[in-house]
Formats: sequence, structure tokens, C-alpha cells
Amino acid sequence: MPDVKKVVLAYSGGLDTSVILKWLEETYGCEVVTFTADLGQGEELEPARRKAEALGIREIYVDDLREEFARDFVFPMFRANAVYEGEYLLGTSIARPLIAKRQVEIARETGADAVAHGATGKGNDQVRFELGYYGLEPGIRVIAPWREWDLNSRERLLEYAERHGIDIEGKREEGGAPYSMDANLLHISYEGGVLEDTWTEAEERMWLWTNAPEAAPDAPQYVDIEFAGGDPVAVDGERLSPAALLSRLNELGGRHGIGRVDIVENRYVGMKSRGCYETPGGTILLRAHRAMESITLDRDAAHLKDELMPRYAELIYQGYWFAPEREALQALIDQTQRDVEGTVRLKLYKGNVTVVGRRSPKSLFDASVATFEDDAGAYDQQDAAGFIRLNALRLRLGAKRRG
Repeated sequence: MPDVKKVVLAYSGGLDTSVILKWLEETYGCEVVTFTADLGQGEELEPARRKAEALGIREIYVDDLREEFARDFVFPMFRANAVYEGEYLLGTSIARPLIAKRQVEIARETGADAVAHGATGKGNDQVRFELGYYGLEPGIRVIAPWREWDLNSRERLLEYAERHGIDIEGKREEGGAPYSMDANLLHISYEGGVLEDTWTEAEERMWLWTNAPEAAPDAPQYVDIEFAGGDPVAVDGERLSPAALLSRLNELGGRHGIGRVDIVENRYVGMKSRGCYETPGGTILLRAHRAMESITLDRDAAHLKDELMPRYAELIYQGYWFAPEREALQALIDQTQRDVEGTVRLKLYKGNVTVVGRRSPKSLFDASVATFEDDAGAYDQQDAAGFIRLNALRLRLGAKRRG
């Protein structure tokens, strides 16, 4: 094995990363630094610290990244209205570059010469993590145990843990979680288990954040979201930090059964994969942001954004957050957001988000022009005749040629 002196491991404290921690020490004979990120997953993270301490780790990082995650990653993505393949709001995808960024920073702080992650060789996360590492620190050594070891089943992982005295919750006799799950402030995802049969409906008990629409309140709830510079800044008149605002929308959306999707997506590595996602706050935010843009963005600027959005979403999904093309698209998107300012009113009811009002001091909507009543000369309808003739010219010429 190439010489590795110190490695920073993205560590959750669960079975996989606890085994990886010991495997790194055993295989590479190196010192391990653990890094656990609080991205709003709703879990107590101190147990991860205690497990790392119990395994003899001296340098342990448990970092609260919730505000940075919402402010510098989620909100810029939502300025683009990014959706992958029509439905996925990129909750896992957008978290990976931040984790990679902080890992690289910790490697620099601690003098580590390598980083490691617990992503498997079948998924997208290995690509996202490693493109992030290399985009920030081109000479970093990356260790991906799932591509190196032979511990390719839960049974083998548990046997390894038992041999090395690793205390793991959810032993063989207790059974494991029925799904592979990932959670952060933006979403929670579910994969594997019964979901690998694309005809089988997900069990109701799987969903952790949202009420079933049938069980949601029978009365609708109205919510006002205020925007400035394309970002949400207040809910119902209360100014909130980015993380607090997203948490508030998650609570509202979850109560009303908003944000569930069940999709089969195309992974970057080539296979199709079924995933179920809960993104209650993000679903509300996307609807609100598009409504705010509808009255503040110029028509062709808005259409250009919509044309570029699938490419932007694909870049995030595939792990190219730090790539120059994503940064170039972000600059264009951010330029369009200067006047995206005002308030959107939405109605939340039984899994639905309905826009019922929007207003802005920068609005391009002019009722005196758009009215069906007397516009007092604000718009000369005779102008439309020449406009139509000019735009029809090529169609008429084409029709003549066809005879």
C-alpha cells in the first residue's frame, strides 16, 4: 500500500464508518482523524464523538454546518430552481460538496495527507465526494474502502466489527434498518429494501418527516414567504436565518403532507435506482421562488434560466459543484436575482402547495397594460397586426414553397 501517514475520515459513527475507521488503521497503519458534519439531520451527534474516542481517536471534529449548508449551498441552488429529472430536489447531492470542502480544510489543519469516505462503488456519492476533493486539493490522496476491501455485505461488516471489538448498535440478531437513509436540513432519502421492487408501494411507516396527505389537517394553512435578492429571508413576517427558515418550512410542509416523491432516477454511474424522498420545506420554497420570479424576471431572462436549469441540476447531481461551468452558470443565475424581491402567499393543504398571491416593489406586472378592461391607451392593440405579420413571414414563405 502507498504510504499514508494521516487520513481524515467522513465519520457518522454507524456500522460502515466505524469499520472503516479500524480498517484504515489496520490496512494503512495510519492515524485517523474523524469528521462528523451536522447538516441538520436531526440526530444527536455526540455519540459519534464518544465512539471515536472509544476507538482511540485523538483528533475528532464534530462541526455544526447547518447555516453554511443552507446559506451557501441550498439557497444558491434554489435561485436556479434546480430539479433533477423533473422531480428530485437534490437533497443528498447538494450536501456532498460541503462535506468534501470541510474534509479538505481539516486535512490542511491537521497535516493529513489523505481523506476517506464510506460511499460504495455503485453509487453517485463516491463521485461527488471525490470530485469535490480533487477540485479543492488536486494532490490529495483519496481512500475509498468499498472499492478496496472484501467486506461487501452487512454480515461481513458485522463479523469484522465483532472481531475488532467495535461496539455497533443494531447487531445481527436485532436486524438492521430496512432502508438506506440519508438526512439533512433539506431532505431525507430512502433506498434499498422493498424499494428495490419498483412495483411495491412504500410503506406508510417509512416516511419520517411528513404526514400522509390523507392524515394532514382538514383546514388549509396560509404562509407568506418574503424574498430579497432571490433568497427567502422571512416567513409570516418573521426574519429568520437560512437554516432556521428552512427548518420552519420543513415543519409546515411536514404537517400538511407536502414534499413526498417516489422516483426511479438515472445514476451518474449508469444504473437506474429507485429512491423515495421527503423534501417538505424545499418543495414549498421552490414553488414560492418561481412565483416571485414570475412577476420580477424579464420574460427572456426567465426562459433562459429554465433552459439552463436542467444542465445546472445535472452538474450538482453528478458532483461538479466546484467545476468552472457550475460557477459560470451560478454567476449568470445570481445576476438575474437582483430584483427577485417581495412576498409570496401560499396555501398548504393535503400535500399541495398553491400560490395564491405575490407582490413586489420590483414587479414587472402592470395591471394598466394587462387589463381586459379599458386600458386608457396604455397598449395599442393595432400594433399586434404588424407584429404578427413579421413573425408569420417565414411560415408563409415556407407554406408557399410546399405548394
